[in-house]
Amino acid sequence: MKDFPGQQTESMEDYLETIALLKEEGRTVSVTAISKVMGVKKPSVDWALRKLSEAGLVLHEKYGDVKLTDEGAMLAEDVYKRHRMLRQFLVDILAIDDETANADACRMEHVLSRTSLSRLEMFIDFVLKNPHGTPEWLKGFNYYIEYGKRDNDLFARCKR
Repeated sequence: MKDFPGQQTESMEDYLETIALLKEEGRTVSVTAISKVMGVKKPSVDWALRKLSEAGLVLHEKYGDVKLTDEGAMLAEDVYKRHRMLRQFLVDILAIDDETANADACRMEHVLSRTSLSRLEMFIDFVLKNPHGTPEWLKGFNYYIEYGKRDNDLFARCKR
């Protein structure tokens, strides 16, 4: 993604992701809608949209709806894919509650390298698409989370 003077790229990625999600939900993509979803003031949204427009990532005329360009849509989908994958890892593997997982995924999606994200995606796929169901070690980990100790019967079976 291109650099945005005075703002972090993470912030701009969050705007792109929000615009894409609003559109996907069939909602009007306006400054007001973006402001409400992101919890920021309208002048901040206006500033961000101006920067995104200058970068060729959105189309927006004052008081009009916001549309992603093809490049903006690709970047938004990439951010959202990272978010979904990280959220899935946190919820389905680490058993983190959904609200915490969403908040953490939102922060993490901006900082992990492509290599780490790719390997994490492979790990999630390997664990969750196991043809034999939930792996015993994951059941054991869930037991450990719930009770703070190992399930000795399960641990004995895993050692074999």
